[in-house]
Amino acid sequence: MCRWLAYSGSPILLKDVLFTPLHSFIDQSLHSKLGAETTNGDGFGIGWYDGYSREPGTFRSVEPAWNDANLREVAGHITSPLFFSHIRAAIGSSVQQSNCHPYRYGNWLWMHNGFIDGYAEIKRDLAFAVDPDLYPHITGTTDSELIFYLALTFGLREDPADAVAKTIGYVETRGREAGIEHPFQGTIATSDGESMWAFRYSSAGKSRTLFVTRDVPTLRREHPGLAVLEHVSDDARLVVSEPIGNLPGAWVEVPEASWGVVRKGHDSLHTFTPKNPD
Repeated sequence: MCRWLAYSGSPILLKDVLFTPLHSFIDQSLHSKLGAETTNGDGFGIGWYDGYSREPGTFRSVEPAWNDANLREVAGHITSPLFFSHIRAAIGSSVQQSNCHPYRYGNWLWMHNGFIDGYAEIKRDLAFAVDPDLYPHITGTTDSELIFYLALTFGLREDPADAVAKTIGYVETRGREAGIEHPFQGTIATSDGESMWAFRYSSAGKSRTLFVTRDVPTLRREHPGLAVLEHVSDDARLVVSEPIGNLPGAWVEVPEASWGVVRKGHDSLHTFTPKNPD
């Protein structure tokens, strides 16, 4: 499997989040504690919004994140109020740049940790459900990218929570028709540059881990004088596959079968239920 991190809040230097002193996100590419694999060395990617362009920037590579000097260099010069980072452990699909997350379409970013069970058996059905105008934009071979374009087909740009529910519902329907008991597994993050949505769900009810930071004002009260908390906004949030750092009480596990949205000054958590597309 993979590891991913998403940040929303006051602008912050990517390096300060990705390269924390203890159990950093980049360290997880070599020493993951909660992932299905300890090593996530099949490429990485970052995607960020900078306020200058509606379309986010991306930097993706097949190099292991722990060994890429360019990543450290870039992360030390990019400041962003909303960014994604992903380290990959490939399952079935090739190690190539087009298969590295996050994926981008217009102003949208998308990344996924998990898999579609029996993907080869239902891939054709899933691909045929993608809007013909969107299909040419698929450049890689992963199930993660294909479900991104399914979500766009099912209305991601209008209602992200509903679109992801329909996407996973469609995957489950096609999978079970093919005799696959538990078709979907994973956590998903997506953003339009203003808000960030995160999902945790699996058909078997045993999803990959997902955590969110507690609210900053509470953390400030519990850890007065901590510099990193003084430099971020009250509404800053990190959502991660696996906690980084070692700040006591900083992390809350996102419940199974749930989704949340983070935006400036507001966040909320909801129950997630797949839907059959109309």
